[in-house]
Amino acid sequence: MALFGTDGVRGLANGPLTADLALTLAQATAVVLGQGRIAEARKAAGKRLTAVVARDPRISGQFLSAAVEAGLASSGVDVLDAGTLPTPAAAFLIGDIDADFGVMISASHNPAPDNGIKIFARGGVKLPDLVEQRIEEAMAGEKLRPTGGDVGRVVRFADAEDRYAIHLLASLPHRLDGLHVVLDCAHGAASGVSPETFRNAGAKVTVIGADPDGININDGVGSTHLDKLAAEVVRVGADVGIAHDGDADRCLAVDANGTVVDGDQIMAILAVAMKARGQLASNTLVATVMSNLGLHRAMAEHGIHVETTGVGDRYVLERMNEGGFSLGGEQSGHVIMSRYATTGDGVLTGLHLCAEMARTGRSLDDLASVMTVFPQVLVNVRGVERTRATDPDVADAVAAASAELGDSGRVLLRPSGTEPMVRVMVEAASHDDAQRIADQLAAVVRG
Repeated sequence: MALFGTDGVRGLANGPLTADLALTLAQATAVVLGQGRIAEARKAAGKRLTAVVARDPRISGQFLSAAVEAGLASSGVDVLDAGTLPTPAAAFLIGDIDADFGVMISASHNPAPDNGIKIFARGGVKLPDLVEQRIEEAMAGEKLRPTGGDVGRVVRFADAEDRYAIHLLASLPHRLDGLHVVLDCAHGAASGVSPETFRNAGAKVTVIGADPDGININDGVGSTHLDKLAAEVVRVGADVGIAHDGDADRCLAVDANGTVVDGDQIMAILAVAMKARGQLASNTLVATVMSNLGLHRAMAEHGIHVETTGVGDRYVLERMNEGGFSLGGEQSGHVIMSRYATTGDGVLTGLHLCAEMARTGRSLDDLASVMTVFPQVLVNVRGVERTRATDPDVADAVAAASAELGDSGRVLLRPSGTEPMVRVMVEAASHDDAQRIADQLAAVVRG
């Protein structure tokens, strides 16, 4: 089974993801990413390579980051330990200081017992599949073993958080004065930097989910548990609620009425605003096949083209990089603003969403009305071969359902990449119709 998944290496800490594995993975990373023209030129000039290492606050991140740093330093790489910071902060810092690569220790929205290792190349960009494969192969090969003064140093990256916060504030098109924002930091990596930055941008800030103890990350809070945020927004009479996940690469929102505003709606708001400022490259938004039909219709009404990719922010990023596009993301809240970030950035997204509220003087529910959300039903059909998604009988049923829906909905069947399962997604004008058709198609898939 491949070590790397869709977002780095992830698993139960001290289960499959051990300190030994982390150390060996770091050593192999130094071998593979220590190659190339720039790296060789630095070595020829007598300079050691440099890597940024950061983590989210889950307790296992302490021993895993120590193992990663040991593996890198033992391979002759100087390590800048950035401490607890969001994933997008680590990616930004790699480019900001011209480091050779970086490592983020996080399992994102997963529960506290899990953890993960994400590796970024020069510039803070995610690794292509081929490079991940080379690193995995290098884990069984010869390691770099410098001695004496050639081993790497591990030092504290003292101004890491300040650099990131200054970068976020500099990106804003408008201050947030007059806005009352509730932030849910998921007891995660944004617990320090997000409230500070929103306050410095001028907002009145109420904070929940910002007391990490190493084991409470994502526990009933954050972007996967929005009930507490919605209740707090209504209770304090705030204008908006912003929710991050454990490593703060996601942003979901709640309006003043406690209604959830998802990633599709956030992208619609930002796309229209960026187009008006001439900052939406090629007047194009990049979204996945799971994005709501309402997003496509809203963008068409505003003269914005939507490029569609497979599910996963890495595929969104690939398409954005290929086409030079400036905005993309997922319904789940991974929103990528390539002018300011090389990956999804929940703090950046939240700031820009609030900036649009402050600039226009409009409420979030008013801004979100730019798109009508079609009811969407997802049924996971488990225990079936993934090839059922393309079976002739299933294809006929999908065609019949699509014909019934016409322009008022759509059908998507997607095989799981890791399990014997087919996902059936139906959008329709009413939830009842979406549920009925999804159940019918699920029955055909099971058949």
